[in-house]
Amino acid sequence: MKNDMNRKRALISEAFKVKKKRNGTETFGAVDEGGGPADMKSTLEYLMTLFPRKLFNDTLPPIVLKHQLYSIHDDKTLVDKEVNKLQESGELLMFQLGFDSEAFGLVFASDYKAKVLAGEEGKVTRTTVDKFLEKVVSSCPDLSFSKDKMLKEFLFTDSEITQLVKSGVLTVRDAGSWWLSIPNSGKFTKYFIQGRKAVLGMVKKSKYNEVLRVNLEERRTTSQVKFPIKYHVHDIVGAELVESIPTTSGTLLRFADS
Repeated sequence: MKNDMNRKRALISEAFKVKKKRNGTETFGAVDEGGGPADMKSTLEYLMTLFPRKLFNDTLPPIVLKHQLYSIHDDKTLVDKEVNKLQESGELLMFQLGFDSEAFGLVFASDYKAKVLAGEEGKVTRTTVDKFLEKVVSSCPDLSFSKDKMLKEFLFTDSEITQLVKSGVLTVRDAGSWWLSIPNSGKFTKYFIQGRKAVLGMVKKSKYNEVLRVNLEERRTTSQVKFPIKYHVHDIVGAELVESIPTTSGTLLRFADS
């Protein structure tokens, strides 16, 4: 099974190798010949191969942050448009991750449902969660839900909403609404923030606060970094926590003073 996963990762990443443009400059990512939006689903699948499933005992669906897509595709407007299409088609779910108002997690709906149902096995909340996945998650791309909507449109009772919060598929946003959430994702958030700080520190401690991206991705990491370093590099580049500067030796990452 491990060999199959490695083979899949190799095949997907092959599609994201550096491509030379006619003018001789290079760009990283899946850029189509016409210069239009590339296949965002393939980009998501590539980034999800970097998600460390084993770290969470395979209880979480692979999570990608929306801004990580910006590290591969320069046009943010097109990224947002393609992500919206995937949401509207029901293939992709978006989550407000909580630690940053601009941090949105992306998960394939099929992965989310599979992990949620596996976690509900044998629990009294299973029937209510089934109803939520079928009536709400499958048909509504919203990040949050008001009490009025849950009661009147989706026909849940107060007791059922309490069960959904208990199961972790909803988390309190304010007194009258809830965020859609990923059960047991607290450890993901903790390790993600911890790893981000450590990788940013590696850039900051480099000479002149800068390092070649390829060199950073090959560095050995400390125990503070639980994820593959490439996962964090896509994060800090996409979130513009570092500047990306093209050079003849490759992309240079420079710590961005806030």
